[in-house]
Amino acid sequence: MAQTTARLLDGQSVAAAIRESVLPEVHAFSARTGRPPGLGIVLVGDDPASEIYVRNKVRAGTESGLRVDLNRLPASASLDELLALVARLNASPVHDGILVQAPLPSAMGRGASQRVFDTIDPIKDVDGFHPVNVGKLVQGRAHLVACTPSGVIEMLQRSDIPIAGSRAVVIGRSEIVGKPMAMLLLQRDATVTICHSKTPDLAKTAAAADILVAAIGRAGFVTAEFVKPGATVIDVGINRVTDRAVADRLFPPGAARLADFDRRGSIVVGDVHPGVSDVAGALTPVPGGVGPLTIAMLLKNTVTAAQAAHP
Repeated sequence: MAQTTARLLDGQSVAAAIRESVLPEVHAFSARTGRPPGLGIVLVGDDPASEIYVRNKVRAGTESGLRVDLNRLPASASLDELLALVARLNASPVHDGILVQAPLPSAMGRGASQRVFDTIDPIKDVDGFHPVNVGKLVQGRAHLVACTPSGVIEMLQRSDIPIAGSRAVVIGRSEIVGKPMAMLLLQRDATVTICHSKTPDLAKTAAAADILVAAIGRAGFVTAEFVKPGATVIDVGINRVTDRAVADRLFPPGAARLADFDRRGSIVVGDVHPGVSDVAGALTPVPGGVGPLTIAMLLKNTVTAAQAAHP
């Protein structure tokens, strides 16, 4: 049988379609209330990756007609200072959504992120991490859902990939991606298995999936043996590779991505090995796959939060 290459699922185009669908709602809300939907973003410290993510979120929100305000705190800020800023945004009449960019500085201590998520008003929790919104998600009645998993669902649906009746495997059990991803797939009638670092025969379990979601945070971890021929593979991973030896294990000699590495000194890769494209039926690339969807769903959640607060 001739070797085939997986169909690439273009996150950029799906994200653009989502953002375009939100525009009429932004205009209608602005006309009705006299102001655009507002998003307050909090960035603590100067993590380079977070700077890039926040810049992209600010630009995308502004281009979509939202009011986006970036609130910065230095890396030396205390957790109490951060919680006080969140409280001000909770009380703000012009901010319908609040996003605190992760990760927080380690000096804030263990459990800092959860304390922040718990402090954000659930109706403004556009990340979908507050316990109230997580509980509603489990019950199948959430209106603010974690952006990355909900973006993946949009990708599957808009790419005409059937979910109902499929076997789905999610590698990763994080509160941000793995668990809500499993819930959303289950609610759409997939049969779902969640795998993690302690799962025995992980590759064998993954290879039974019609839809495989990789969200484990390890560059190129998911290889061809993890993938059922023709399966849809969703790569949620964002891993910066700075070691040329690692890059060489991922890409063949002469590959364009190796040239990128030599030019920049690093490349961003996913959790899925590029060789999976010879086995999978459909695959999200990194970059350009799930990442743009996360931002698009953040904008959609902001508009949803605004509409709920001002019916």
